[in-house]
Amino acid sequence: MKHFFAMIAVFVLLSPLNAAAATYRLDPVHSSIEFKVKHLMITNVKGIFENFDGTVFIDEKDITKSKIEVSIETNSINTNIAKRDDHLRSQEFFDAAKFPTMTFVSTQIKRSGNNKLKVIGDLTIKGVTRAVVLNVEGPTDDIKTQQGEIKRGASALAKINRQDFGISWSKKLDGGGLVVADDVFISIDTELVKQ
Repeated sequence: MKHFFAMIAVFVLLSPLNAAAATYRLDPVHSSIEFKVKHLMITNVKGIFENFDGTVFIDEKDITKSKIEVSIETNSINTNIAKRDDHLRSQEFFDAAKFPTMTFVSTQIKRSGNNKLKVIGDLTIKGVTRAVVLNVEGPTDDIKTQQGEIKRGASALAKINRQDFGISWSKKLDGGGLVVADDVFISIDTELVKQ
């Protein structure tokens, strides 16, 4: 019986139905994960995460069966102000020493228009997991680079409430409002390399 199931597994893996499926890795040199959040209720402070890794499994025959997994190093946060970055790494925000990574794993993908997708997935920050929605444009078609690599791209936007993940530090302003707003806007641009 074991041999029978093994043969079935091999058949599925070698089946032409899977010929149009491929795995891609995020190219960190040509990808970015950025965020912005309102400061003092008057302007946006922007930042990036410099270190991350991700895998995208793309099913060309049915894009909704694709899969995305991304890991981001919380310690790599950069807002171009060293003192602020240290504060963001502290227990009052990401607690990077205790929670060195945050992750996103897709759970469902839906078409939402011409070359547009809604990617629903589990985002985990500080050990707290919540479902979030990425509004994705792409992926583009494959292109072959001068170096012989096969690449494609995609971009995504999302909004999360930091309170949902236990990132609750802030101070109230005298006139009302918060020093740091709860809503965080995320922008992702990716260049993917076929494996």
